[in-house]
Amino acid sequence: MSFTLIDSSSEGFEFRANVWNWKPTLEIIKSFNLIDEGKLRQMSYNATGAKFSKEETQIIGEKIRDEILPRLAPDKRIYMDLSVTDAPVDGTLFHDEDEKWKNFSVSYDWLKDFSEFCLKSKGFQVF
Repeated sequence: MSFTLIDSSSEGFEFRANVWNWKPTLEIIKSFNLIDEGKLRQMSYNATGAKFSKEETQIIGEKIRDEILPRLAPDKRIYMDLSVTDAPVDGTLFHDEDEKWKNFSVSYDWLKDFSEFCLKSKGFQVF
C-alpha cells in the first residue's frame, strides 16, 4: 500500500510514502498531540483525502526537524513504538503478533525529506 501526499498550493508538490514507513510516521505525528484521532485514523488509509492545513504541516515539519531528527543519526531508524535502533533493515518479515511492529520503521533520511516537504507545503491531502 502506498500513500501520496499532495501539497495544497498551486505548485502541487507530491511526497510518496509506503506503508512500512508511513505507519511509524503516523505514530510520531500522534505523539505531538496536534491532530485528533479521527484525522489520524483517516491518514492511516490511502485515498481518504484527509486534509491538513499549512499551520498543521508547519508544526509537524518543525517538530520532526527539531525533536525527532536529533534523536536519530543518518544510520538509525525509529519504530512504531518510537524506539530507535541502529540495526540495519535485513529483509526479515515478522509474522508473530508480538513482533509485527518490527516490520515498520522509518529512517533518518526519509523523515528529513518528509519534514522538508511539510515545511515547504501549504498544507496537504493524503491519497
